[in-house]
Amino acid sequence: MSVRISSQSPDTPDASVLIAELDALLAPLYPEQSRHGYSVDKLIREGVAFFVAYADDQPAGCGGLQIVGDEYAEIKRMYVRPQFRRRGVARQVVAYLTEYARARHIPLLRLETGIHQVEAINLYRRLGFTRIPPFGPYRVDRVSECYEKCIA
Repeated sequence: MSVRISSQSPDTPDASVLIAELDALLAPLYPEQSRHGYSVDKLIREGVAFFVAYADDQPAGCGGLQIVGDEYAEIKRMYVRPQFRRRGVARQVVAYLTEYARARHIPLLRLETGIHQVEAINLYRRLGFTRIPPFGPYRVDRVSECYEKCIA
């Protein structure tokens, strides 16, 4: 399976569908106040660099990167469709986001995810992310975890 990653605005059809699927997946798992994913409009407004992964020319997943000064970049809206999981798509998206941040001299990647995203948490840990206290806009929440990885 070949994977191609494309920079796109979050309001393109493929990106919007993937974001909507992620929202539908998370809505029954977490209370509203514990869902921190940006809407399409907020991704655009906040200047989040957004990417769609295509596996054999089908939209398979997405992820964004919000650069916070020169201190860190936060992974946003990371998602891989179920039929493309366990095929390396998520790993490739994270690698792409990492290189994007490195090219901009960002030394640290951070993210927030929910405790029910066990596959995602396991992936982040395998990729060298470690759990940290809440950062930036996040607060202690029993269904939320934050992670970071030094990429300098």
